[in-house]
Amino acid sequence: MAKVAILSYIKRDSLVHELTGTTKLVFFIVWSVASMITYDTRVLIGMLFLSAVIFYTSRVRVRDISVVLGLAGIFLLMNNLFVYLFSPEYGVEIYQSRTVLLTIAGPYTITLQQLFYQLNMTMKVICVVPVALLFIACTDPSEFAASLASIGVSYRIGYSVSLALRYIPDVQREYHNISQAQQARGIDLSGKDKLFTRLKNSVAILLPLILSSLNRIETVSNAMELRGFGKNKKRTWYSLRKMQRNDWMVLILALAVLVIDLLVTFRDGSRFYNPFL
Repeated sequence: MAKVAILSYIKRDSLVHELTGTTKLVFFIVWSVASMITYDTRVLIGMLFLSAVIFYTSRVRVRDISVVLGLAGIFLLMNNLFVYLFSPEYGVEIYQSRTVLLTIAGPYTITLQQLFYQLNMTMKVICVVPVALLFIACTDPSEFAASLASIGVSYRIGYSVSLALRYIPDVQREYHNISQAQQARGIDLSGKDKLFTRLKNSVAILLPLILSSLNRIETVSNAMELRGFGKNKKRTWYSLRKMQRNDWMVLILALAVLVIDLLVTFRDGSRFYNPFL
């Protein structure tokens, strides 16, 4: 079975793929703002449901982005741990009540209010991560650069991001090829050896990978310089597409989500929905 590159464009026949890069970028920005603003559990549940619908519509399989989802899960776990270690009573302060479930030691107690607060934090991240991954997995790198330019970002920055996304699959493929070549020469990179031995053997892969990446950078930079890249302040984009009806409908949906988010969140003057009152 062919390997799927991490954070690379995955071509599928879906409604999400048919949208322009500008639409997907604006939707992602508005969606992220809506998620960051609110701590209202009801809004977050609605956004979670909508993000699940969007993920299903995209036809991107979970296994295609399983590695990144795993890393996101580790980050989420560590984030919750650090929040609890440095502010174990922050939920109590927010919701103005205290229901102790378990006493650990000293100031560290597990309260229902703290668990509810960290549940909301977790939901906020879960709302954004799938949409962010879909934006990358469903947008061609060239169109991604064009979409950044369409909202006012310098095309030099957009092109740099586009090149980075474009070469992630190449670097991953190069890493796989070098790893197989080194293992054919007798260098064991499996989990059988000790950690220090595996780290030392990994240098046999990283050094050639870095050198090949530097050669690739020099080749690309020379090609761009020969073509006069950066001479003018603006440029045209071959992959830039015009907005269609579905694009406008998605933008209206994004605006509606943001408006509902603001109305429900600040209806009582607080960002936090308090079920303990």
